Amino acid sequence: MTSIRLLALAATAVLTIGTTLSTVQAQELRIGLSAEPSSIDPHYHNLSPNNMLSRQVFETLVSQDAKQALQPGLAESWKTIDDNTWEFKLRRGVKFFDGSEFTADDVLATFKRLPAVPRSPSSFAPFIAGQTIEKIDSHTVRIKTASPAPLVPTSLSTFGMISKACAETLSTEDFNALKCQGGTGPFKYTEFKPGDRVVMERNSAYWGTKPDWEKVSFRFLTAAPTRVAALLAGDVDVIEGVPPSDMARLKSNANLSVVEELSNRVIYFHLDHFRETSPFITAKDGSPIKNPLRDLRVRQALSMALNRQAIVDRIMEGQAVPAEQVLPASFFGTSQTLKPTPFDLAGARKLLAEAGYPNGFKMKMHGPNGRYTNDTKILEAAAQMFTRLGIDTEIETIPPANFFTRASQGANGEPEFSFILVGWGAGTGETSGSLQALVGTFDRTRGWGAANRGRYSNKAMDDVLTEALRTVDNTKRAALLARASELAMNDLGIIPSHYQTNVWASKKGIKVTARADEYTLATGITR
Repeated sequence: MTSIRLLALAATAVLTIGTTLSTVQAQELRIGLSAEPSSIDPHYHNLSPNNMLSRQVFETLVSQDAKQALQPGLAESWKTIDDNTWEFKLRRGVKFFDGSEFTADDVLATFKRLPAVPRSPSSFAPFIAGQTIEKIDSHTVRIKTASPAPLVPTSLSTFGMISKACAETLSTEDFNALKCQGGTGPFKYTEFKPGDRVVMERNSAYWGTKPDWEKVSFRFLTAAPTRVAALLAGDVDVIEGVPPSDMARLKSNANLSVVEELSNRVIYFHLDHFRETSPFITAKDGSPIKNPLRDLRVRQALSMALNRQAIVDRIMEGQAVPAEQVLPASFFGTSQTLKPTPFDLAGARKLLAEAGYPNGFKMKMHGPNGRYTNDTKILEAAAQMFTRLGIDTEIETIPPANFFTRASQGANGEPEFSFILVGWGAGTGETSGSLQALVGTFDRTRGWGAANRGRYSNKAMDDVLTEALRTVDNTKRAALLARASELAMNDLGIIPSHYQTNVWASKKGIKVTARADEYTLATGITR
């Protein structure tokens, strides 16, 4: 009897341990990411992987839902006081991780830090350019602008709030070392290993709805086959950036769920508009030539030689849409008349000859390897297309962190490359921010052109965009933004290729909220 009793007790213990382990495991969410952040300082780099992680730790005054519609965040309400003044009422009872209260002083300190972060590859300064902020009381701030500014609430949805203590004392290196306890989000960082993972734990004192997960591990699995293998092996619960080649296989797997959403991300080519001679372009014999990219006919030829539909069909396997502007036509402020440039190799060769390059020239293209879906394959395909045009094209791919630094500010502080593949995910649901950052004339003091790595400048476009940014009437602003888009795109300030489709795969029983901004938020993943 004693032996039987002991066996029963042992079996009960095993069941108890197994149940406990299962419960603990159920509290942890493991996510495989397609790109890693350059930092976890929320203000260092306006880059999607950084912003996505930051949203879960350092909350914004105004939030965005899955379709990028504005929602209350740390500001529970806002209104205009007059044409040039916005007032924001801050949420009461919000605590930072260290237990201190979130107040207007923290908002002012965040605003002060935002444009002053050293060595920022792409600053958040444009989002507060021309704004002055004042404290009315502990939970009220007002933002004044020189002219009507309808997008102030939208701008405040793009960057996170931090405590005054963090803002005034900590460097980017300190943030990366987890020294800031000045976040208010549903999660807080517990580990950051560059090249490997970020780990978060649930903020038990969070003011809002508590997330399902006690712990979330974000693993940087930048190679698509590695992400898929990790999901199939059960090493992660969710992956983003499902590669086109695996879509059918994952969709047919009864143990998995797949969700998708058209992205706000455009994949495009940025080209050197500002140098008389461009560093990676020469005559075919290697001798120097004047920068051909400054000639509209050359840019048109390149755009016509780019077979967008072939890229969508063959490389992206249908998981993309040919692009003609900075955002898909369904977004606010887009042009309904712009269309993707038709593939026309004969017409492209004719234009190249008219521009004085009947035999073409030599060019090296650069891009990141592993930042965007099939980025290296896209570069290789584009190089073949341009070579058929008569431009001897070679490519060089670079790890993303190094690539973006060099593309933004090389050794001399200027963009280093001649012609690059890059992507841009809109921080807001309209074209204004994308136009301002990508093709607005570069001006640090004004906060324009933060990601204008080709230093494109078009005064007519700038003037129309400036007018749009101070137009409160939505119908009139949409028309102005459409016109600005047409001015920039018809002049080929950038050469759009395609819009990505965002795809996530997860284990059965785990539901992922698909988002237009590509963000994989643990708060949007439920059992």
